[in-house]
Amino acid sequence: MISLNVNNKQVQVDVDPETPLLWVLRDHLDLMGTKYGCGVAQCGACVVHLDGQGARSCVTKVKRAEGKEVVTIEGLAENHDHPVQQAWTEIDVPQCGYCHSGQIMSAAVLLRENPNPTDADIDISMSGNICRCGTYSRIRKAIHRAAEINKSST
Repeated sequence: MISLNVNNKQVQVDVDPETPLLWVLRDHLDLMGTKYGCGVAQCGACVVHLDGQGARSCVTKVKRAEGKEVVTIEGLAENHDHPVQQAWTEIDVPQCGYCHSGQIMSAAVLLRENPNPTDADIDISMSGNICRCGTYSRIRKAIHRAAEINKSST
């Protein structure tokens, strides 16, 4: 049994410790917001927070998450009102939407570490997240908007 703290809930899963965290979240905990994209940590669709840092859950062994705080897109904000989520909706970022849970999770880490990023900061930080539809300009605009929302709420 592996004990995890996922979205502020203690859970136990009976899985091989080598199982990728992504499959534990999706197949054992029914948290479907984290997506499988490439399986080799190259696309960013599977990003979750592991002790506050972005982690590619497709290659993160579940044993690495034991004793750490795991946050998925479902746990980012209780009412789905995290500033990044608000901005994503306001700017109408998604096209197909497949990559956006990973994009949002990566953007949330960026804004926590750099509350006022430049375009270059955003491009560098988000470069590991691929959007098949090419909504990069809307993603950048939404991250700037989320930074504004953060400022106005403090």
